[in-house]
Amino acid sequence: MTRYTHLFTPLRLGPLTVANRVVFSAHLTNYAQDGMPTEQHAAYYAARAAGGAGLIITEEHSTHLTDWPYEKLIHGFDPRVIPGYQRITEAVHAQGVPILAQLNHNGGQASSMFSRLPVWAPSPIPDPLFREVPKALEPHEIRSVVDGYAQVAEHCMAGGFDGVELQCSHSSIVRGFLSPATNHRTDLYGGILRNRARLLLEIVAAVRAVLGSDKVLGVRLCGDELIEGGTTIAEAVAVAQLCDATGQVDYINTSIGVATATLYMIEASMQVPPGYAMFIPSAIREAVSIPVVGVGRFKDPVQADRALQAGQADLIGVVRGQIADPDFVRKARAGAASDIRTCLSCNQECVGRMGLNRWLGCIENPRTGREAIALPLPTKRKQRVLVVGGGPAGLQAAVTAAERGHRVTLFEKSERLGGQVPVAASVPSRAEFLDITRNLVASAQRTGVDVKTSYEVSADFLLGEVPDVVVVATGAVPQRPPWASDLARVVDIRDVLEGRAVPQGKVLVVDELGFHQGTSVSELLADRGCSVEVVTPGMVVGQDLGITLDLETWNVKAEAKGITQTTDVVPMGAAADGDRVTVSLQHHPTGTDVTRTVDWVVCAVQQRADDALFHALDGAPFPVHRIGDCVAPRRAHAAVIEGHRVAVAL
Repeated sequence: MTRYTHLFTPLRLGPLTVANRVVFSAHLTNYAQDGMPTEQHAAYYAARAAGGAGLIITEEHSTHLTDWPYEKLIHGFDPRVIPGYQRITEAVHAQGVPILAQLNHNGGQASSMFSRLPVWAPSPIPDPLFREVPKALEPHEIRSVVDGYAQVAEHCMAGGFDGVELQCSHSSIVRGFLSPATNHRTDLYGGILRNRARLLLEIVAAVRAVLGSDKVLGVRLCGDELIEGGTTIAEAVAVAQLCDATGQVDYINTSIGVATATLYMIEASMQVPPGYAMFIPSAIREAVSIPVVGVGRFKDPVQADRALQAGQADLIGVVRGQIADPDFVRKARAGAASDIRTCLSCNQECVGRMGLNRWLGCIENPRTGREAIALPLPTKRKQRVLVVGGGPAGLQAAVTAAERGHRVTLFEKSERLGGQVPVAASVPSRAEFLDITRNLVASAQRTGVDVKTSYEVSADFLLGEVPDVVVVATGAVPQRPPWASDLARVVDIRDVLEGRAVPQGKVLVVDELGFHQGTSVSELLADRGCSVEVVTPGMVVGQDLGITLDLETWNVKAEAKGITQTTDVVPMGAAADGDRVTVSLQHHPTGTDVTRTVDWVVCAVQQRADDALFHALDGAPFPVHRIGDCVAPRRAHAAVIEGHRVAVAL
């Protein structure tokens, strides 16, 4: 604890004192059912409270029946939410931690698909994502919006919350009014900043009247929308000053970007440096007298403490860090920061799952999103468990089995652990992905797993060991696509990244995976001086990067590095052309044939399960399980989940 000079000092927020400066800030979870909060909400927030968070702010609660932008939104305007609120607050208060509810109306950043009602906004300007023209609010509808915030605040008080936060930042009708880009009104709610802030100030007054003086009221503001004609830091500071001047707001929370146009900057991936948004709270803090919360991809307590020490903020929002490890704060306080399961900022199972309308999870933490489901008790008899394969699947199986009291030995045939992870992390801007291996290796050491590297095992060896159970996690191997023939200069991405092939000159990258593999190797080769073209059967190169919010940064870098992108083409064959390779491609929407003659072809294509050992153990006198890519090649989250699942079942 001595290394953190500010992180564990208490702070007063109006009538409330928080024990430390770490905030589990508001974020969507998709845990609601039929508009109601669930037991999963209670368990999820309680786990982070038990882990030591100083303050918890729930996801948004809709304040009006016109606001239903996504399916699993909490309908705070419905009084039936109160029992669910009570379960949440009781679970968190049992850990001695305060909890606030975030109130919001998403305004024009929404669709009428669920509500079957017109979308409301200050002006009839369609959002670039939803592309639906909203209805400009009339005066009586503005009053209805204000009344809606007050009504939900009443429900929150009945539900036991310690206060509320008004979401006026990245996706909000209030942000829409504040921003000159979306507010073109000519009445008292448009024009000069004071008028554009009128709705916010009316909501503040109405909500404070409900809360009284013994509950907390916070306001979350966007410091820079990063869009043409939008709010910039100077206006954000001025709005914060208006809030402070009311004497009714206890703190200011901050954000950056707009949740549709510039979402990739709100929930930034590892492509964006940590602390990138701290200029916002820093500027606001200098201008107001109330505490300010800073956010911006904080991965560890050292980063958070340094930001506090530098005076950039009074509190630090740590969301994905506590999604990955609910005990983030507790471990830091205990001086065990190296034990924290560090967030990768990969966005695959948190932001990515949300984008697919699934409940929030975590690539590293198989319990995230399942806290309300109790694990079965470990078996009374300790079992001798042999795990073959030291990638994410095998490591997770070994760690979970050891945590549950079994004696575990893990065998890895190579010199290093991690499977394909170190390879994936070796490319530009992906180094943090290696944290998944670092975290699992540290857990294996801590739980007493006997790890043997450079140790290839056979079926006969395992049979001779007479274990209680064997878990096979031997991964996957590259598979040559049928169109590639046996040409030496047609290679797999792993051949490049693992050093078996060194392409030069003009390189064609065939992206059939639509994820980081093709784009990462393209960047690497461009950095090495190659002339790179990426072709894909998809409509977009790296199309799955959209859900992890990496697509924008990929396109920016591809343009800067001169990488050509060609979509909607399917490789049909390849032939030698002297020392070069000619690839036949078909533009599948039109059936047009095209060719490319290049020096090398690099394939980002599906792999083949390495399942020979599993099949060689058929008929073994002990249970044999296979997990991860040796079942079917997929992404890392599947490996981690299966490793955990098989170990829990032992």
